[in-house]
Amino acid sequence: MGLSSGDGTRMKVVTGDAGYVLEDVPHLSDYIADLPTYPNPLRSNPAYAVVKQYFVHVDDTVPQKVVVHKDGPRGIHFRRAGPRQQVYFETDEVHACIVTCGGLCPGLNTVIREIVCGLNYMYGVTKILGIDGGYRGFYSKNTITLNPKVVNDIHKRGGTILGTSRGGHDTMKIVDSIQDRGINQVYIIGGDGTQKGASVIYEEIRQRGLKVAVAGIPKTIDNDIPVIDKSFGFDTAVEEAQRAINAAHVEAESVENGIGVVKLMGRYSGFIAMYATLASRDVDCCLIPESPFFLEGKGGLYEFIEKRLKENGHMVIVIAEGAGQDLVAESLQSNQQDASGNRLLQDVGLWISHKIRDHFARQQKMGITLKYIDPTYMIRAVPSNASDNVNCTLLAQSAVHGAMAGFTGFTVGLVNTRHTYIPFNRVTERQNKVVITDRMWARLLSSTNQPSFLVLKDGVEEAKEGEEPSFLRSKNGVEEAKEKKGLDVREA
Repeated sequence: MGLSSGDGTRMKVVTGDAGYVLEDVPHLSDYIADLPTYPNPLRSNPAYAVVKQYFVHVDDTVPQKVVVHKDGPRGIHFRRAGPRQQVYFETDEVHACIVTCGGLCPGLNTVIREIVCGLNYMYGVTKILGIDGGYRGFYSKNTITLNPKVVNDIHKRGGTILGTSRGGHDTMKIVDSIQDRGINQVYIIGGDGTQKGASVIYEEIRQRGLKVAVAGIPKTIDNDIPVIDKSFGFDTAVEEAQRAINAAHVEAESVENGIGVVKLMGRYSGFIAMYATLASRDVDCCLIPESPFFLEGKGGLYEFIEKRLKENGHMVIVIAEGAGQDLVAESLQSNQQDASGNRLLQDVGLWISHKIRDHFARQQKMGITLKYIDPTYMIRAVPSNASDNVNCTLLAQSAVHGAMAGFTGFTVGLVNTRHTYIPFNRVTERQNKVVITDRMWARLLSSTNQPSFLVLKDGVEEAKEGEEPSFLRSKNGVEEAKEKKGLDVREA
């Protein structure tokens, strides 16, 4: 086996036979010499004593890809999450803190609850703080004392009892606060921007040589974090989106030529819209950021709407918030950003509703009745459902086991249904997006029977098997296709 260290993110890479690669996470012993170890308290915990093979073997790893060829390399693996025989913190030594950052997401309170209960019930930890109001709470707000009694019922509520915010990341002030308070385990719940911040905090802690474990729990309702199977809150979001889609369908079905438009979350990734469409079966057209579409002309959205109305007398359109941003009029576009650095998007649902109304008013071929529904904040604010609650519990417990075992600078996540420890840089290097030349998107197209919009007027360019058309790989792909053939793919 070979070992090599990574770049500034300090990712450890272990290589083995047959193309085996382990992208390992840092450990406190990497930069602090002669750390003592202690028997895991779970050995004497009656709840776990009866569980065979409860402790994870030191060499257990999880492959990133499970579909392989017989002669292919074994590929990239991640360290399997779970309790170890030895821990690097004594029970009385642990002083943990929990912080939630970024936007709301179903399941935040469940993760908080299970970190607290996991630390207390499994490892006997009693000193646990909640950081109020995101990263800036480390240096500008009071802390909240957490224990199992305080968090007992919080999983039944939406939002986060700790409060949250965007931005406010000041590395030196945060690490100074961690050091001054004597905190030695930091649990950070948030999306890719938050995990980038957690990585910087870990690097500063390592630079100072502090015995502090930093564990991230990835949170994004859009499911746009790479490597992991899915993020917590996603199942709840898809389930809650059904209410809006059902309402749009009832409205559309109840009138002649009724159209229901539902805008769902998905700034850069259309997973919620795609899965909600597949789950509903009432959706006629799903529009996502990864799949450019056009309005006018043969094969365009207007033509499809007219065709579907003639066939069924009504239709439902689901559009992700980041879809069609290139089609929004230049006068409405803005380069403003929120405190997390995300570009502020225009309301594409409202925009496309106006465009559809205007188009049919100009055509004067058929009268339509259009209802627009935006359930965004209703979906974000609900408590997590049963499957997400289970997912949140396992993520929280995995994070606790990892920190107690001395791992640091890692994010927990489900990879091929197994919980793993993933280096920070792997979950922040890019965003997970729907691959529109993949089978899942093909399944949606066959379900809705909508145009793919991959082939523009007169067949400008088709996707080769297994790859995206070149105009989708370009930032301004639709414009590129227009320039090639002199087509106006925006509007006539």
